Amino acid sequence: MNYTLILSSILGAGLLQALLGRYEVTLHVNLNIIAKQIGVPDTVTNELKILISEGKKIETIKKYRMVTGLGLVEAKEYVDSLCVKKC
Repeated sequence: MNYTLILSSILGAGLLQALLGRYEVTLHVNLNIIAKQIGVPDTVTNELKILISEGKKIETIKKYRMVTGLGLVEAKEYVDSLCVKKC
């Protein structure tokens, strides 16, 4: 059974997309934590932190969207979470 279709009809496509987008951001953050614990270098996040430190937040969001395929809102939330940790 396709639960995405059922949830989409109940919640509306926009709300479902927002919920799934936040889930993707949470999943990515959790994967970063696990990767850090086992010693996998996270070159993308390092590049993003460099861009943030140079004051290029919009470019950072664009780069993150390009790498992950996430939407604008989800990418901005992730970059904001990096900025809170870094700024």
